[in-house]
Amino acid sequence: MRIALDAMGTDHHPAVEVEGAVRALRETNGEFRLVLVGDETAIRGELERLGERESDRLSVVHAADRIAPGEPAVTAVRRKPKSSIVIGLSLQKAGEADAFVSAGSTGAVMAASLFILRPLPGVDRPAIATLLPTASGPVVMLDAGANVDCKPAHLVQFARLGVVYAHDVLGRESPRVGLLNIGEEPEKGNELSVETHRLLTESDIRFVGNVEGREVITGACDVLVTDGFTGNVLLKFYESVAGFVFGLLRKEMADDQQAEAAIERATRLLDYAEYGGAPLLGVNGISIICHGGSPPRAISNALKAAMRASNAHMVGHIRDEVGVHPEAR
Repeated sequence: MRIALDAMGTDHHPAVEVEGAVRALRETNGEFRLVLVGDETAIRGELERLGERESDRLSVVHAADRIAPGEPAVTAVRRKPKSSIVIGLSLQKAGEADAFVSAGSTGAVMAASLFILRPLPGVDRPAIATLLPTASGPVVMLDAGANVDCKPAHLVQFARLGVVYAHDVLGRESPRVGLLNIGEEPEKGNELSVETHRLLTESDIRFVGNVEGREVITGACDVLVTDGFTGNVLLKFYESVAGFVFGLLRKEMADDQQAEAAIERATRLLDYAEYGGAPLLGVNGISIICHGGSPPRAISNALKAAMRASNAHMVGHIRDEVGVHPEAR
C-alpha cells in the first residue's frame, strides 16, 4: 500500500508533515509506503533534520506549486496543475497511490477530489465525515461542510456512507445512525428533518431516531447525520469548547498536579489531533482532509486512518452499499 501526503498543507509546512510522516512510518512497522508531495528541496531538508532519507518506504515527488488558504478553490485547482494537492490526487488516480492525505485548503482538496477522483456511481453528494469525541468513543458526523443545502435523500445517502466508514475504519459491527434535530419526536424540526426521519425509519439502516445536541457527547449513536451547514457549526463549536473549558479548569487548579494530569488526559480525549483528519466519502478513492493547524501527531493519525480505510477496501464497500440502494439517490 502506498499513501500520498501533501507536504505543503499545514500552517508550518513542510516541517509538520514530514515529522508526522516519519512518526507514522516508525510506528506502523512497514505496513505502508509513503510519498511526500511538495517542494523537493524543503522536504529533503526536513528529512535530513530528522535523520531520515528516501528509501523503499519513503519517496519524494516534486510539486512546484502550492494552493494557499483563501484562494478560490475551483479556480486554484484548474490554474495550478502542478500544485501538491493536484499532483497527490493524480498519483492516486493513476494507481500510483492508494490514498491521499492533505492539511491544505478544505475547498481545494474537495474540489480536486471531485474533479480528479470523481464521485462513485450513484453518489449524488460526496460528504465530509468528521469524528466527534463522545463519552463512549468517537461518533462519525456527516456532512461537516461539503453540502450546505441538502434534500432528504442526500441525508439518507450520508447515513449509508457513514455506516460504511464506522464499520470499516472504527470497527463498529452494527453502527447506529442518529439524525441531528431539536427534539426526539419524529415530527420535530423543519421539513428536511421530518422527511429524512421518515425515509430513515423506512430504510434498512439501524436508525435510532432524532438526536438532540446535548445527546451527541453522550454517544447516543455511531453515525450522526445532518446537512453541511449545521454540521460545520457543530464541528467548530466542538473544536473550541474543549479548550475553553479546560483553560478555565487549569486556572482554578494551577497548583494541583494530580488535577493537571487529569485535565491533560481529558484534553487529549477531546483533541482533534487524536483522530487525524476527515475523509471525503463518496469519491472514487480515499481523500482525507486535515486541519490546517494540525500538529505532527494529527498527520500521523490521518495517515493511519488512510491505511485502515485502504486495508478495509472501504471505497468498494461504499460502491456496493450505494449500488444496492437506488432509493437513496
